[in-house]
Amino acid sequence: MILAIVITISTVIAMEFVAWFAHKYIMHGFLWSWHEDHHRPHFEKEGFFEKNDLFFIVFALPSMTCYFLGGLVAGYESLLFVGIGISIYGLIYFLIHDVYIHQRFKWFRQLENSYSKMILRAHGAHHTKQTKEDCESFGLLVVNAKYGKRNKKN
Repeated sequence: MILAIVITISTVIAMEFVAWFAHKYIMHGFLWSWHEDHHRPHFEKEGFFEKNDLFFIVFALPSMTCYFLGGLVAGYESLLFVGIGISIYGLIYFLIHDVYIHQRFKWFRQLENSYSKMILRAHGAHHTKQTKEDCESFGLLVVNAKYGKRNKKN
């Protein structure tokens, strides 16, 4: 049981760095055509969905594979907990990114603590560019300390 918890928590933590890498080098790289609409202002968008939403499916595939192998194939049981960790990170990402930051669902608004404000500032800095080049702050949960300090723009 302890090993399962350690694997799950370790996977959740590792996923922040996987997501950072994927965001910087895949979304702002060869799959920019999927991610580009996410950088357009909301008033320029039509409909609820974005091509960027395809990444939810892409990130769900490894999790589903881990569930399948870990649950059904002898010797791969620990992969079940990797799949659970990926799913937990996906839920965290959805709640913070789509619900809290972009307000795609009106479940909760402004959170009044310094960490949530750091996340908003970092993500806002990322979205100041509508191109794939010269962006900063590709992570979600781990953000540069400079976003903890208010400046004239924040």
